[in-house]
Amino acid sequence: MNEWRDQTVVEALNADIKVTKSADESARFPIADDSPQLTPQAKRLLPWLVAVAFFMEALDTTILNTAVPTMAKALDVAPLSLKSVLTSYTLALAVFIPVSGWIAERFGTRRVFATAIGLFTLGSMLSGATNSLHLLVVCRIIQGIGGAMMVPVGRLTMVRAFARGEIVRAMSFVAIPALIGPLIGPLAGGLLVHYAHWRLIFFVNVPIGLLGLYMVWRHLPDYRAKDPHRLDVVGFVLFGAGVALLSYVLEVFGEHTLSGLEISGILGVALALLFTYGVHASRRRWPLLRLSLFSIRTFRASILGAFLARLGAGGMPFLLPLLYQVGLGYSAVQSGLLLLPQSIAAIGLRFIVPTILARVGFRTVLVFNTVAMGGIIALFSTVGAATPPAVIAVQGLFFGFCSSLQYSSMNTLVYADVPVQETSMASTLASTFQQLSLSFGVAVASLATALFVPDRFHSDSTQIVHGLHRALLTLGAVTALSAWLFFDLKKDDGANVSRHVTK
Repeated sequence: MNEWRDQTVVEALNADIKVTKSADESARFPIADDSPQLTPQAKRLLPWLVAVAFFMEALDTTILNTAVPTMAKALDVAPLSLKSVLTSYTLALAVFIPVSGWIAERFGTRRVFATAIGLFTLGSMLSGATNSLHLLVVCRIIQGIGGAMMVPVGRLTMVRAFARGEIVRAMSFVAIPALIGPLIGPLAGGLLVHYAHWRLIFFVNVPIGLLGLYMVWRHLPDYRAKDPHRLDVVGFVLFGAGVALLSYVLEVFGEHTLSGLEISGILGVALALLFTYGVHASRRRWPLLRLSLFSIRTFRASILGAFLARLGAGGMPFLLPLLYQVGLGYSAVQSGLLLLPQSIAAIGLRFIVPTILARVGFRTVLVFNTVAMGGIIALFSTVGAATPPAVIAVQGLFFGFCSSLQYSSMNTLVYADVPVQETSMASTLASTFQQLSLSFGVAVASLATALFVPDRFHSDSTQIVHGLHRALLTLGAVTALSAWLFFDLKKDDGANVSRHVTK
């Protein structure tokens, strides 16, 4: 899930743009006259506090991946059924990220940030204590609500606390843990389930969260808006209910728990709610998500293209551990080590992405790299019991390179033509759609696998590997086909960001 980390870095590098608010945005969130002045000690501690929150949220998106087979056995469910544990977290992030900024402006950054850490810690503690899959999903939703507020509110606090000349360095510092989290997550999860117990994956957050609560209450500045606009409650209900029902359809489809007519009915209600939200948002001055930004070609291509591309690639962190552990018999630690090259490559490529974009431009990169990424995903369908681990690692390395280039490019293009006063809303929309695509990506990957595995409870390893191979081919095709959305771009689109000169 390196795409979320890439966006965090992109937003950090654009933070100096966000500090300068237009008159329109200042009217939305005027800073209260009694905004606190930071002491030197608080200013030194603030980046560390936010960095720890970023690390907790980022680590939790990947640490479960290698633990899925062990957790499934302990909870007496099929490994594919654990998809709901992964998707519920990212879905909660997607639903609650849009309201996190308003909540912070209304109730103050200190109170909201402390509440976010408290919810995340409580969700972690309850997740580690439960013995039921359904209760675990509920606990993961609690974690997701906390995580949804931690990162945006932490970023907002940093932007308010540091001067324009300091913000880029400060935000770059807090982005580092967000890169380290997914790097060590799969291996850390593998080590914990192999040498200790899967419950420790959740319990490790508890002492960190309690320490964070104390430090936040002591040292975090309390910024709030003087007169924030009213929250779009109707929009929040329509959007949240629509995406929740849509996610539920993807969860139960193929589970044979509902009839085709019932699933079609739920799908119809979900689409009707989302359509109603679109009509509602077009009539409000301050909607939950301003969909009019999709009229900007570069914004539309980057968001929609990224959404479809992640429907294929977003399921890889879920499928590959299943392939390595359930299908090929590798241990959780070995599985984590095989996933490590992806994160290393993703981090390493970040430093040359600007050079690549300056040389060939966004359109060329996104069209050809999307097809290449789909091809590499499909290539994992050749991994079998006779495949040397070194070959698997090399494939992971190439997948990490392509995915990092893809997500960094898309996340940068989002802001290319967005007016300065709309940067905050563009960031919220991008984050929301990213989390939705991650949630749906895992659900689609699980659904594709379920269609090709005849009996998920009693199939042998050969049948499971065959089903996973077919699913990987399907996801590769979905990813490659999403390249057509980037044909809408012009050769010079995003040149103001990439510095690409067309001839």
